[in-house]
Amino acid sequence: MIKRTVKEMAEMAGGRLLDENFGGRLVKGVSTDSRKLATDQLFIPLTGERFNGHAFVEQAFREGVAAVLWNRSEPNPPEGKAVIIVDDTLEALQNLAKAYRHQLDVKVVGVTGSNGKTTTKDMIHAVLGTEYKVHKTEGNYNNHIGLPLTILAMPEDTEIAVLEMGMSAKGEIDFLTRLARPDIAVITNIGESHLLELGSREAIAEAKLEIVNGLSNEGTLIYIGDEPLLSDQLKQTPYHTKTFGEGAALDYQLEDVNQSEEGTAFRVRGIETRFFIPVLGKHNVKNALAAIAAGDLLKVSRPHIAEGLTKLKVTGMRLELVKTKAGVAVINDAYNASPTSMKAAIELVEQMKGYGKKMLVLGDMLELGEGEKVFHEEIGKAIHPEAVDFVFAYGDLGAYIAKGAMKHFPEHRVFHFGKEDKDSLKEALKAKANAGDLILVKASRGMRLEETIKDL
Repeated sequence: MIKRTVKEMAEMAGGRLLDENFGGRLVKGVSTDSRKLATDQLFIPLTGERFNGHAFVEQAFREGVAAVLWNRSEPNPPEGKAVIIVDDTLEALQNLAKAYRHQLDVKVVGVTGSNGKTTTKDMIHAVLGTEYKVHKTEGNYNNHIGLPLTILAMPEDTEIAVLEMGMSAKGEIDFLTRLARPDIAVITNIGESHLLELGSREAIAEAKLEIVNGLSNEGTLIYIGDEPLLSDQLKQTPYHTKTFGEGAALDYQLEDVNQSEEGTAFRVRGIETRFFIPVLGKHNVKNALAAIAAGDLLKVSRPHIAEGLTKLKVTGMRLELVKTKAGVAVINDAYNASPTSMKAAIELVEQMKGYGKKMLVLGDMLELGEGEKVFHEEIGKAIHPEAVDFVFAYGDLGAYIAKGAMKHFPEHRVFHFGKEDKDSLKEALKAKANAGDLILVKASRGMRLEETIKDL
């Protein structure tokens, strides 16, 4: 974590220390959360429409923080305390992170994409961690607040930082990449997430490509080469590039994929090493290709790349296969959902062998804009009745998944439950599920669909 004097923190934040007598005090780390303060931290009180962190400054001092930031527009800053006056506390947080990143001799890998950012970040961290001291974004701390906090939590002896960059609007990736200044940028894919805000996949691709705006002069962009929206725009680019996917002309072409309950084994064209990841889904294998490319660029040996992928630990509720006490296999993929990721998860279940009944529990995919009903109905139509036994659709938009599935399924194999009927869905699942069965649970995070499998 960052360790600087109060005076140095004031300079890095672009602020003014009210009482110079506190300038030599040492600060160890920063926090924006008054519930998670530690001794000697810098407390940064953020403000919003419904909250004002300045109300917790006195509490922060009582809990032993070394100093606090204070918005110039806020009246009555505490007297006789280590207070740094700034124009805006959020901007000061970002200034601190930018300055700290500049001071450290660290390589940065930036990761963005519509789906798979967090898993790919975890994979790159696992690969690079076999030979380097690596720091990564925890959870999905990937926005204008989370990214600066991730940088400021980085130990000074970090050799490589793997930073996830999320967005909900145009210009947000541009801001994050200029702050982080990546040496390697990764775009996992272009999906339908944020269609509501951006309007088209073309606009989403443009927003994701903003990541190159902060790329160092000798930097490299690693991207999914199967995506025309990226490959067409990057035919003539000043950046070094590496491509991955299933296409024959790509730098890292996927071959020979074999899936089991334990995970997925695969090969890469032109590479003798055989790889294994302890997670499911061909889309995750593609994410692993990006991690292999990053490992190659940073000169990690191929055996160590393979070792890192084997030991991968992914952030929860992302194609996470668990066995219940009753012997039911459950794939918990309830962290988030878009049409692209939902189709990939359904395809995975359809291909898995050796189970009794196979059941899909699918909920609303949020933030898809005007075409949301069509997207959901298309999901239902894409399910193959010869490969799936029952479809349980949940939520207002889930009704359209059920409608689409009914095009091919008999009525007694498709069920719909409204948002108020989650308990009924739980009971229906318990009635159908037996030892040896396989259940997929997938929806947008706001649906909390993982609650339906807790009783199993």
